Amino acid sequence: MPEPRLPGAELHLLDDAPMVGDGGARVIHHITWDRNASATAPQDLVPFDNLLGYFTGAGAGMAPHLLVDPFTGRIAQFFSANSRAKAVVNAAGGVETNRKGNVCIQIEWLFFPYCRVGGKVYATLADTPMRGLDRVMAWLRSWGVPDVWPMGAPTWSANRNAQTWNTRSGHYGHSQVPENDHTDPGPMPNIFQQEETVTPDDIKAIAAAAAEAVWNRPVKIPRMQPDGSIKYEGPQGAEWPLIWGNVFAKQSEQRDADLKAAVVTLQGTVTALAALIGKGGGAAGMTPEQVEAAVLSGVAKALARAAAAVK
Repeated sequence: MPEPRLPGAELHLLDDAPMVGDGGARVIHHITWDRNASATAPQDLVPFDNLLGYFTGAGAGMAPHLLVDPFTGRIAQFFSANSRAKAVVNAAGGVETNRKGNVCIQIEWLFFPYCRVGGKVYATLADTPMRGLDRVMAWLRSWGVPDVWPMGAPTWSANRNAQTWNTRSGHYGHSQVPENDHTDPGPMPNIFQQEETVTPDDIKAIAAAAAEAVWNRPVKIPRMQPDGSIKYEGPQGAEWPLIWGNVFAKQSEQRDADLKAAVVTLQGTVTALAALIGKGGGAAGMTPEQVEAAVLSGVAKALARAAAAVK
């Protein structure tokens, strides 16, 4: 069973009463409309706590399930999801409204046309940031409310049809509920548009994909050829730990420079010694044994410098 209480909402539960239970899941959207403002005479938004006090006090007989501030995302809950609320008229002998279906969740958005918040004036609910909408929509979907306006998205004009109300689940404006005469909530934003969110699992997947991309990136390292030239080739076997040690080290750029310098030194040493051997060592007054020793010593030192560069 879905959670009857919206996670994270402030709970001010009044009472619970059963629904008709004749199927379907509906939502009714309202605005509090507690002041009459205009484009030329806007007014400050009424504080959330004022409405909270009203719905838990003198206005308990007209309380919705949720009171939501679209500017801050603050939410208060007065009834469980599977209880009736009391925010619409239900005429005796007519269609069911507050108790219709399996759930009929009613939401009062803290808003009135041309309210002023932070110095900015908002003409319709569609103009507000609608903070808290993602949480509310996830909860409504968990109760089986489909992403649809059976009577079309609400406007400031009333549009009611008892047959549609009785047979179709989805979202309704107060202006679309039978037996009622209000015209709120007016234009709504696209409440069905789901915003992209990044979860911890998403971050792990992104990191794994990035690591794979780096791992599969062509890596070339300088390799001494038999003729004394340098050729850049892919790493082999035991060279991989050295390569990745460089990639992830903070000093990787410096080590790369050191490695290149070591390779140049190695190449220069081999070239010089090769020239010396070609002269038989005589020009330097060296015996063949001394030339061999110099070769081994020079190569060993150059290789040691290259190894140090990749540690």
